[in-house]
Amino acid sequence: MRYSSFVRVLAGLGLVFGLCLGQKTGGTTSGSKTTSRGESNTSSPLGQGGPFQQERRAIFLSGKVLMQDGAPPPEHVVIERVCNGVARPEGYADSKGRFSIQLGRQSAVLSDASVSESADRAFGGMNSQTSAAGSSGGLTGGISERDLMGCEIRAALPGYQSSVVSLSGRKLLDDPNIGTIILHRLANVEGTTVSFTTMKAPKDARKAYEKGLGAIRKQKWPDAQAQMEKAVQVYPEYAEAWLGLGFALDRQNQPGQAREYYNKAIAADPKFIKPYLQLSEIAAREQKWTEVADVTARVVKLDPVSFPAAHFYNAVANFNLNNLDAAEKSANEALALDKQHKLPKIDHLLGVILAQRGDFANAAQHMKSYLTLAPNARDADAVKKQMAEMEKSALLKTRTE
Repeated sequence: MRYSSFVRVLAGLGLVFGLCLGQKTGGTTSGSKTTSRGESNTSSPLGQGGPFQQERRAIFLSGKVLMQDGAPPPEHVVIERVCNGVARPEGYADSKGRFSIQLGRQSAVLSDASVSESADRAFGGMNSQTSAAGSSGGLTGGISERDLMGCEIRAALPGYQSSVVSLSGRKLLDDPNIGTIILHRLANVEGTTVSFTTMKAPKDARKAYEKGLGAIRKQKWPDAQAQMEKAVQVYPEYAEAWLGLGFALDRQNQPGQAREYYNKAIAADPKFIKPYLQLSEIAAREQKWTEVADVTARVVKLDPVSFPAAHFYNAVANFNLNNLDAAEKSANEALALDKQHKLPKIDHLLGVILAQRGDFANAAQHMKSYLTLAPNARDADAVKKQMAEMEKSALLKTRTE
């Protein structure tokens, strides 16, 4: 069984790594499902479903996020609600680490863009809002105490582990202040998602950069380009402004110029991860697999735990370079890190790799997992045929052994 290319993987997914200018997306795109039991009951303080009120209402929470040394976080971190292992972004902490959120509303919190179905979301999902269909977050009637069972609040920032605040047993009228969430730096993580050069930016450069961010969010690419150019003219070491300038040029179909500016961002701050990710996107669009493999390997070296998509695209690149050992290793690492199953294509890729190796039974299992996670994928019918071939080949192989 021979599959010579895995370009279809890239065409189906788009190359997106959760890159933001000034904001960081985090978590996953949906929360846990809400039960329909226990209709609103205001006649009793406990309702009729046990020790939890079933009255559905808005729940407000506030608090603070700090680094382990007591400093505020280096960028706006996402505040997530995690229920039974499924995370949903609920809001952001400000520049001083303070946050105030309303649970369960369909807010303007940006969805996680680690992997998107559209290249239009390539810059951290700035052009899309969170989809909360099927979750308690999408209900306009609020949430109940029962909905909070098995839930906790945490902060999300690549390269850091967050302390958590449990919501189980919380009452609707409890004090909204849940205290301080602490972010601990993960071991073996050298890369950052915010550049240290930003702290040294002069006022005029920072002002132009912020205007450029606003233009990017409005998809006004020439305006964004002009503002980012001002920022780097005032402060040539402004890595995040070089990143923004590269992105504005890339969106105007000038990938060559964009590549130059991303490299300037890296030159200004070699540990700043986002320009590497954007470079790998351009290289993948151009099917320059050696470059994709090299750049994503640098991302993984800087931060081996926060970007499963980097491991995945490294696997795709190595597969297309016929480096099956490296491809399988990176794909397995991506699978281990992708605990929220936001990259179902990992299983498809592993299935194809194992088919190349003649391990048809395990190839079929991974393809089955892919179809379970993404039953409505555009290539679902093709993968079903591949899986049927794997199962048939596995049966024949068993009979001949």
